[in-house]
Amino acid sequence: MDEAKALLVEALDIQREHVLGILDGLDGAAFRRVVLPTGWSCLGLLHHLALDVERFWFRQVVAGEPVPEQDDAVSAWEVDPGATPDEVVALYRSEITRADAIVAATPLDAPPQWWPDHFDPSFTLPHLHAVLLHVITETACHAGHLDAARELIDGRTWLIL
Repeated sequence: MDEAKALLVEALDIQREHVLGILDGLDGAAFRRVVLPTGWSCLGLLHHLALDVERFWFRQVVAGEPVPEQDDAVSAWEVDPGATPDEVVALYRSEITRADAIVAATPLDAPPQWWPDHFDPSFTLPHLHAVLLHVITETACHAGHLDAARELIDGRTWLIL
C-alpha cells in the first residue's frame, strides 16, 4: 500500500475506533435510547454507518458490488427491534473488513465502478481517494454525534489528550 493510501486508511481507522470506543460499555437499553430531538439512537447511527457508509461507499460505489436493496419504508437508521447491539457491532465490523479489502485492492485514482443515478449531478467523487476523504469526514462527524449522545446517556466522554 502506498504512503498516501496508508495515511488515509489510518485516519479512517482512527475514526472507526472512536465510534466503537464511545459505544463500549453501553447496555442494550442505552444503545436504543433516543436523547436528541432528531430521534436517532446510538444503535441506529451505528447501523447507518455499517450500511449507508461502509457498505454503500466501498462495496457499492467503489467495487460496484450488487448489494440487497433496503426496504424503502425503513432507513438504515432504524434497526430491527430484535437485533442486538452485538449483532449491529458485528455488522459494522464485517463491513469494515470488506471495505478494507476493497481499498487495499483498489488504486487511489480508480474511478467508481457504480454511481447512484439519484444523486445530485453536481456531487461526484471521481476516484477512491475522494471516497476515502468523504468517508473519513462522515465517520468523524458521526463519531461526534455519538460523543454527544453518550455524554447525555451516562456522562461518559471520549477525550483525546
